[in-house]
Amino acid sequence: LKHWIALYHTPGVGAVSFQQLLEAFPNLQELPRTDPEALLKLGLSRKAIEALQHPDATAITRDLEWQDKPGTRILTCQDPDYPALLLQLQSPPPLLYIHGQCNILREPLLAMVGSRNPSSAGIRTATDFARHLSAAGLIISSGLALGIDAACHRGALDAGMPTVAVMGTGLDRVYPARHRDLARQIAEQGVLVSEFPIGTEP
Repeated sequence: LKHWIALYHTPGVGAVSFQQLLEAFPNLQELPRTDPEALLKLGLSRKAIEALQHPDATAITRDLEWQDKPGTRILTCQDPDYPALLLQLQSPPPLLYIHGQCNILREPLLAMVGSRNPSSAGIRTATDFARHLSAAGLIISSGLALGIDAACHRGALDAGMPTVAVMGTGLDRVYPARHRDLARQIAEQGVLVSEFPIGTEP
């Protein structure tokens, strides 16, 4: 996992180039010792190669220490618990940061999103839809944003069901900050998910 995280933090390496490198080097431990010219031919920049040879130890340690906390995991795209539907993407996120019940990601999910500035009727409608759909067996997924997203999460929680929050920050951050309690409830009853490393700002 350490070597996956090192590559994930490498500047200029995105999901597509990560997959290409994974195919060329199934054992990522070999990458830092590989001839730079060979890596240049694979499309890596000299800056990326230098970063691979001298990985960001602080960032790697931060991610690994976060994973040591109760209820947290970092999934690689080769992990059996990685969501199968995400693997159907052309370039799935190589790593997922998880806080909560990972097994929920295997259940039938329904994404609900909407305005960050909805009417009161919109809030009620979103909450009611989420509550009833959750009770019918669907796991509601949203983005923990203001407005409709939060209403959807709360509707699912009101039904006593789990919900999935896909976040645009590292999982050590909550944005907006006023949703800290909501994020805590989701982590306890459902799961928080991010493709962004620990420490990533909104």
